[in-house]
Amino acid sequence: MPTSAELHERRVAAVPRGVAHATAIYARRAKNAEIWSEDGKRYIDFASGIAVVNTGHLHPKVIAAVEQQLKSLSHACFQVTPYETYVRLAERLNAIAPVAAPAKTILFSTGAEAVENAVKVARAFTGRPGIVSFSGGFHGRTLMGMALTGKVVPYKKGFGPFPAEVYNVAFPNIYHGVSSEQSLAALKALFKYTADPSSIAAIIIEPVQGEGGFYIAPFDFLRSLRALCDEHGILLVADEIQTGFARTGKMFGLKHAGIEADVVTMAKSLAGGFPLSAVTGRADVMDASNPGGLGGTYAGSPVACAAAHAVLDVIEDEKLCDRANAIGKIILDRCNRLKQRSNLNCIGDVRGLGAMCAVELVKDTASGEPAPQLTQALMKVANEKGLILLSCGTYGNVIRFLVPLTASDDLVRDGMDIFEASLTEAVTRVA
Repeated sequence: MPTSAELHERRVAAVPRGVAHATAIYARRAKNAEIWSEDGKRYIDFASGIAVVNTGHLHPKVIAAVEQQLKSLSHACFQVTPYETYVRLAERLNAIAPVAAPAKTILFSTGAEAVENAVKVARAFTGRPGIVSFSGGFHGRTLMGMALTGKVVPYKKGFGPFPAEVYNVAFPNIYHGVSSEQSLAALKALFKYTADPSSIAAIIIEPVQGEGGFYIAPFDFLRSLRALCDEHGILLVADEIQTGFARTGKMFGLKHAGIEADVVTMAKSLAGGFPLSAVTGRADVMDASNPGGLGGTYAGSPVACAAAHAVLDVIEDEKLCDRANAIGKIILDRCNRLKQRSNLNCIGDVRGLGAMCAVELVKDTASGEPAPQLTQALMKVANEKGLILLSCGTYGNVIRFLVPLTASDDLVRDGMDIFEASLTEAVTRVA
């Protein structure tokens, strides 16, 4: 079998450099919260394929559902010959999404597709062109996704021009000095000086920013945003692509604020590793598009739908919302203890909602200056010691923890032991 080094040489020759990767680990197999490389080395997985396998790699119930589905129907195209599993999944998502009833759902394949179509239905319903997003937000790599995304490098650089009528305002980020009041003021200033609110179809926001750094939108801000949208007839779109399906300790991140969106986008952990996304929204909003205006050849494939049904069953049966909170406590408790260690002095902030946790690394806590070099060194050392980590953040200095929610407490603690040892060594390497 080829080694990871050999595969990397082939990858450089065959795959564009624009497709980056966080590690040089070439995965051969995986189970629950562990991955084995082509070299036979075992790793604890604190990435979950970027929050895709909340139910763990190859959960037995997901695999059984997929195997059963493959015996009867793998593809038909829902727009040609519809099938029951799609309809039933729409019914289940309508019942659980943080959207006012009655709701309707359309399925797609990727998160970017979900965002694109959320914009389409918002514009169709309101008859307005404008969309507002937030700094640091990430909404995909399609042209509209990039326009909405609030980070230039690497997502937007060199790919413009982008779609018009997209506006970006400051996300409320207490650690970096932006309060809820300041963010709301920025929105109101936008409406006063740049775009009349009557021209805005929707405001899209992540309840917890993903690529932007795992910053949690204050719940009072989300409630104020809901009120502002109601005041001006603007739709509120919740991008739950990374926060959805138990990751934050509730089924969806928006539920922490006790409000409902008009439209919700979902993907990642919806189908346990199989390509599937969804847009769920108010029935009147979702019905505004003309027949044939929405859809996709592979959207809502029978196999992915079968996987999603199993995922929803696992989340309920194994109480993964509770597990997210338990796992998050283990991670946050350890990180807060590390923050107090005088010989480190590099953890500027520790934050998390459920098992969506992060640490922000700085050169020293007095200055708070971002430390992207330390972050990269930490990830490299962690890989050497058998732990897969992901970074994020507009400064590239945030480590995000996305361990599968099916991981045992012992495995999570083992991973945090490696994290602590790796951080200590990385600090020495970059000193």
